[in-house]
Amino acid sequence: MQLSTLLYKVPLLSTSGHMNVEVEQLTMDSRQAGPGRLFAAIRGTQTDGHQFIDKAVEQGVTVVLCEELPENRVETVTYVQVEDTSYALGLLAANFYDHPSRKLKLVGVTGTNGKTSTATLLFRLFRRLGYRTGLLSTVQNQIDETVIPATHTTPDTIALNELLVQMVQRGCTHCFMEVSSHSVVQHRIVGLHFAGGIFTNITHDHLDFHKTFDNYIKAKKGFFDQLPASAFALTNLDDKRGLVMLQNTVAQKESYSLQTLGSFKGRLLSEGLYGMQMDIDGREVWFKVTGRFNAYNLLAVYGAAVLLGEDREEVLTQLSDLPSPPGRFEMVISADKRVGIVDYAHTPDALQNVLETIAGLRQGNENIITVVGCGGNRDAAKRPIMAEIACKYSDRVILTSDNPRNEDPMAILEQMQAGVPPVSFKKTETIVDRREAIFRAVAQSQPNDVILVAGKGHETYQEINGVKYDFDDRKVLREAFF
Repeated sequence: MQLSTLLYKVPLLSTSGHMNVEVEQLTMDSRQAGPGRLFAAIRGTQTDGHQFIDKAVEQGVTVVLCEELPENRVETVTYVQVEDTSYALGLLAANFYDHPSRKLKLVGVTGTNGKTSTATLLFRLFRRLGYRTGLLSTVQNQIDETVIPATHTTPDTIALNELLVQMVQRGCTHCFMEVSSHSVVQHRIVGLHFAGGIFTNITHDHLDFHKTFDNYIKAKKGFFDQLPASAFALTNLDDKRGLVMLQNTVAQKESYSLQTLGSFKGRLLSEGLYGMQMDIDGREVWFKVTGRFNAYNLLAVYGAAVLLGEDREEVLTQLSDLPSPPGRFEMVISADKRVGIVDYAHTPDALQNVLETIAGLRQGNENIITVVGCGGNRDAAKRPIMAEIACKYSDRVILTSDNPRNEDPMAILEQMQAGVPPVSFKKTETIVDRREAIFRAVAQSQPNDVILVAGKGHETYQEINGVKYDFDDRKVLREAFF
């Protein structure tokens, strides 16, 4: 594509060089720079792409997109200066790939908890309704039946458009994607055309990146501010910041609620370990998932499907038969009826939701044993809170490693231990090795007890000092059980 065409609607500060050059590929990685390619110098959280402009030029790159022009410019290279490279790249990518997001119905899901479950349930629902569908999620990206491993909650803007192009080529009519707060701030969704947006909830998380809770809220809200008038904005009316998300959006404003009158009204009638009964818009339905948090997810999925033009009865019929997404309240049951639950709960609110659900499903004197840790190089403020919540709702607690990444696992656990109330000291122990911790929890359990292994959910690895080792909570639980 010719550069002048590629720059359509991109706000420019200056240009240097020929504008009629052909661009065959976009890249943010100087190692992939070469003839016919445009290199975008992105300012990231770890590195600044401007430091690699010379390297990209040495490798024969045709165009450089940057915020600061280098002092020594090469005559054969075209330099395009913009105020924000990330923002400009979003528009460039949409132009380069011919706006694939306009060729299907793209729905984004944002919030602290429930993004993966909601997006995955929507993906599975629409496939059951007969559509070819795409999914962009923390667990995996999927193009109809083809699974593509996910490396980020929301891919970079080039990867996003490439995936959307593949979906269009495969005949997909819908795509459901998680929209992280990072992706909004980093302009990864700029240039995408959304048919709708869903807000699940918001609690303290990612403050290592956003610094303040107010910044985190603004990031989530920023997604809805960008929605076009043709889209719908569906919010959780029961979250105290649900209406904040709709304040400045020009999209069609819709809501869902379990507690008050929203566009889509639900009521939780009964629940057990293996499912729950709900009333949704006057229709009683039994679902295979359980927990109040899942009631909200189901209501959001139902509302979005109806807003996308689907029949209410058919939506509820198909939803009632869908299981939980991987690693979301996923059960592993032993031969003697010990119940293991693996859940991705890695925030205080998510952990409390899962433990409250388990506590409410008790039939007698079953013990709740919780195995939980906190990830390294992430928001440290939530570590003592996670431990405190685990102690409040559990009969026994084992604090253990999650993904320590580049932090000392014991240092993370010491921060968690600070949240253990004195009254809970005797029922709490610390085991750094996660496998050993899970086996210890099973050894302490009796038939009918519930063992919650929280924090990693669907993940099949444990990240330690930059290395990802094979580790799956579900597999380890099965080994301990059998």
